[in-house]
Amino acid sequence: MSLRERETAVRRILERGPAKVPPDLCAAAMRRGGRMLRRRTVARRLLWLALTAAVVAFFVWALSTQPWVEPPSTTTPPVVDW
Repeated sequence: MSLRERETAVRRILERGPAKVPPDLCAAAMRRGGRMLRRRTVARRLLWLALTAAVVAFFVWALSTQPWVEPPSTTTPPVVDW
């Protein structure tokens, strides 16, 4: 499409006048936007809840198993009365 053809097509579109917009378009958009915001808020809260639960579970596991303590040796018996 050449530049002249594009200009002609744009002029034809502009000469038609404004498009007809449904009267309830704004209300529908507001409802949809509200739903999207509520879903996003619920998803964000669920993610924070899951993160908090994971952190609590990690701390409970760490406190119960104490992975920083070296396990006792099981290969040799303890030396008594040397």
